[in-house]
Amino acid sequence: MDILWTLIVGAIAGWLGSVIFKGSGLGLIGNIIVGIVGAFVGGWLLGQLGVSLGAGVVGAILTGALGAIIILAILNLIFRRRV
Repeated sequence: MDILWTLIVGAIAGWLGSVIFKGSGLGLIGNIIVGIVGAFVGGWLLGQLGVSLGAGVVGAILTGALGAIIILAILNLIFRRRV
């Protein structure tokens, strides 16, 4: 059940990150991957700053979306096109 929640939260966070970043999106699988990796990046970054965006599912989605935005910005810089 934890894997299912991780995939759902990752998909929502990746989608939200791509909407906020105004990219073309990476599809369902790409959004899930970006959202899950983004959750790790966002969690690490916010942990270093001592900031929390909330607890539970909403906090996880917001943290993942923040990390997804960071990842999409880096991908945009590397590939010089909208991802």
